[in-house]
Amino acid sequence: MRIDFESIKPLYLQIAEAIEDDILTGRLQEGGPAYSQLILSNELGVNPATAAKGITVLVQAGILEKKRGLSMAVATGARAKLISSKQKNSLQPLVRDLVAEARKIELSEEDVVKMLQDGFAAQEGGAAHE
Repeated sequence: MRIDFESIKPLYLQIAEAIEDDILTGRLQEGGPAYSQLILSNELGVNPATAAKGITVLVQAGILEKKRGLSMAVATGARAKLISSKQKNSLQPLVRDLVAEARKIELSEEDVVKMLQDGFAAQEGGAAHE
């Protein structure tokens, strides 16, 4: 997990997004333990209150939950909730921007689809080498 101390994005939001990424990639499993405030604070070199604020964002969103005696855990259904949210709030605006930019530079729908297919193929090829 990495955060960018030079970014204008608040550290607590970067922490929340990094935890989300770990859930989406399977590094953190639903029902399993999540990072504690102290672990995040120590590993990232941030104030414990900043780490706690990042965790709180995810608790309020229903992504993390407090389990008695276990500290924080990834909530059941967290991954599906994140996927839905990212599709709606991240990917759809990117697609709208991509289409608008493609039209400006006179790319056809077929050209854009081909570029996306090439991008998927490149990702699959890169994943095979990791």
